[in-house]
Amino acid sequence: MLLDAAFTHLARLSDDTGLFEHACHATPRREHGYCVDDVARGLIVLCRQPGPHHHAESFDAITERYLAFIAHAQSADGRFHNRLGFDRAWQDEPGLGDWWGRALWALGTAATRSQLPWVRQRAHQAFESSARQRPPWPRAMAFAALGAAEILTAHPTDQNAIDLLADAAKMIGLREPGSPWPWPEDRLGYANAVFPEVLIAAGELLLDADAGYHGLELLEWLLATESGPGHLSPTGSGGWHPGRPRPGYDQQPLEAAALADACARAFEVSRDVRWLAGLERAVDWFLGRNDQNTPLYDLDSGGCYDGLHPQGSSLNKGAESTLALISTLQQALRFASHR
Repeated sequence: MLLDAAFTHLARLSDDTGLFEHACHATPRREHGYCVDDVARGLIVLCRQPGPHHHAESFDAITERYLAFIAHAQSADGRFHNRLGFDRAWQDEPGLGDWWGRALWALGTAATRSQLPWVRQRAHQAFESSARQRPPWPRAMAFAALGAAEILTAHPTDQNAIDLLADAAKMIGLREPGSPWPWPEDRLGYANAVFPEVLIAAGELLLDADAGYHGLELLEWLLATESGPGHLSPTGSGGWHPGRPRPGYDQQPLEAAALADACARAFEVSRDVRWLAGLERAVDWFLGRNDQNTPLYDLDSGGCYDGLHPQGSSLNKGAESTLALISTLQQALRFASHR
């Protein structure tokens, strides 16, 4: 029921071009236009959703629309635009930022999980056209590596995907054993769990035992660090480093969703039920078991509030937050029978 309502809000934020980035309360803000970041997230959750289901016809149409948006954003050299105005004009030049990584994540997911053969074919082609690029930013590489991991589940000898996943794991790197600060960066930023998830994926798909072991170790540390007494307490949007007080604000749904994804992969690889407890903690954060005892899920609209603040939750329910809710609920439903 929660997931169906959230997909209804996702449809509300979509039009015949793509997915509106922002909302005023639950109403799309057309003046802010669209971005590849969110359309890619949307394509991922649509392709993850198992079928058959009563949304099938609308899911197929929106899936094709999101894929067309991402393909339109792709340049001949494999870079991507990110921001498209409501006037259908690109507002930036093609680049290799986080949106490039999320586009590849989405393309890899669509290439292996979409139920539409033509979507799988086009998405794989677009993935291959961009997979040789190498941005200097670890998160962009990490997001793209998750797309490579999707490709490798269906095409284990795909060399572009192998190289991309291996290069991302190498870029994330590992701290010296016993380091008092084990995180690969000097501070926690955003979507932090993507780093251990990539290492876990490299351990499984590239048979890199060291990467896999350290990924699980790093995820365990992150989950403990981003938890309060009995609930999740994600790093706020301003980041966090040792010596700063916790909890931190503004807490973003994407952080909980990244933890849910990483815990789901960790359980798939290890079958250790403690990762299901981490996944459940992420779900509970959306439902109100958080630092403000405030639900992030809005029952009336089906959307997710954009963040958790010291005064409570935001009133707006944009694309990023709602997609984070959908993604987290999908992971929870996948493993419901194991709990």
